Amino acid sequence: MRSHSSANVAVMLGPAVLLIGIFILVPMVLTVWLSFHDWSSQTGFNAARFVGLRNYEDLFAPISVGRDFRRAFVNTAIYTGLSVIIMIPLSVLLGLLVHQREVRGGQFLRTVLFATYMVPMIAVALVWSKLYSPTEGPLNQILGWLGLGPQPWLSSPDTALYSLVVLNIWQQIGYFTVLTVAGLTQIPASLYEAARIDGANRIQSFFGVTLPLLRRTLLFSSVVAVINAVQVFEPVVLITQGGPAGSTNVLTYHIRRVGIERAQGGMGSAMAVAMMLALIVAVVAIFAFNRRGEEQ
Repeated sequence: MRSHSSANVAVMLGPAVLLIGIFILVPMVLTVWLSFHDWSSQTGFNAARFVGLRNYEDLFAPISVGRDFRRAFVNTAIYTGLSVIIMIPLSVLLGLLVHQREVRGGQFLRTVLFATYMVPMIAVALVWSKLYSPTEGPLNQILGWLGLGPQPWLSSPDTALYSLVVLNIWQQIGYFTVLTVAGLTQIPASLYEAARIDGANRIQSFFGVTLPLLRRTLLFSSVVAVINAVQVFEPVVLITQGGPAGSTNVLTYHIRRVGIERAQGGMGSAMAVAMMLALIVAVVAIFAFNRRGEEQ
């Protein structure tokens, strides 16, 4: 009986496991293997020449390859950190707003917020590139009405990356707000009633009831937000192409330029592995921070 049940499980899971192996595990293993080789992406895999850790050494060496990689790494870290730090608290604030039963239009606002996440990135990039236009952009026109000077937005190395962060938050905030609302619906109303009887006001109820019970939802949101931010690619390739002066050259775009445009497949693979390891470290750190908070 048990063998028959195991066979059924194997039959049901077999196609999914096969697809995961072909489209996820095999490319990952191949990328790791190529990272130890000097290989041009314009040649076959049989032309790859083993060089050991040389590609990884070059990433941290004081040469142009290493400097460009470290610049892209720092840009990605800034972009990710700002996106998560701003987006998660803002999603909680908006989630509390649309979840309130006494607020009219909550369902409509929830739909509008989530709709931003459904808009294709090419349309978002087109619209925001016009919004950020230094001469005819609505943002600078509004600043002019307020008596403030125009801002360079995407045309200055000092503001281009932060302008992309704003774009990212605008597009994804609806998704994380919906996640927060889903977490809020799982909190029993009796807990708020008990807190009110004990004399807790709304702020005390938020920190004593809402925030602790939203911990798992916020953990999931933080992990997803980090993964999405690290993998940023479309806004860069569609709007800034890594400029100006490399200020928006993030890891995914840089890996594409090195591995495909420059045909340095081995070096690009090493960069991809380094990015994957950094992402794993970031996710593990988030889980560790959450576990430490639960123990306190």
